Amino acid sequence: MNLFRITADVAHAVAIVILLLKIWKSRSCEGISGRSQILFAVTFFTRYLDLFTSFYSLYNTVMKVLFLAGSFGTVYLMWVKFKATYDRNNDTFRIEFLVIPSIILALIINHEFMFMEVMWTFSIYLEAVAIMPQLFMLSRTGNAETITAHYLFALGSYRFLYIFNWVYRYYTESFFDPIAVVAGIVQTVLYADFFYLYITRVIQSNRQFEMSA
Repeated sequence: MNLFRITADVAHAVAIVILLLKIWKSRSCEGISGRSQILFAVTFFTRYLDLFTSFYSLYNTVMKVLFLAGSFGTVYLMWVKFKATYDRNNDTFRIEFLVIPSIILALIINHEFMFMEVMWTFSIYLEAVAIMPQLFMLSRTGNAETITAHYLFALGSYRFLYIFNWVYRYYTESFFDPIAVVAGIVQTVLYADFFYLYITRVIQSNRQFEMSA
């Protein structure tokens, strides 16, 4: 049993639940990038096309369905149900600058030039940079709600834990996927500045609140 992968998947699921609960309970999408959420929905849709053609395990299927439902559910809440609260003025990152290079890379650098394989590779490249609109939005607004910060921290933890998953698989299964590893490292690096802000601002502000209570 690969505990690193399971822990990473749990962190990912927690991130999705945190985000959905934040939107539903507050009835607001404030502080959340709708563009990042669209990119995540595209990522999971193109990655899990094999959900309709192959069965690997119950765990694998359940997690795929969870991530698909969570990502498309978030997009629905942001762009349909609570669209009046969506901050379009600060969510302005040009996502075509992420999507088009990811498509080109997937067509050039892949394990096998077949439709399903290219779609999987595209999803790996796109996920590596899908958080950029969210981070760009945070840089423009200068702050984030604590719940949004927790969501980003859980999401970053998921990617960080997957690095240990790859190390574990390399030593136990002699498995190494350079495409997934390089893209995952790039994604983890993108979270580095946010981790620092999370520790210095969110956690410290919580401590100050507890001390004053």
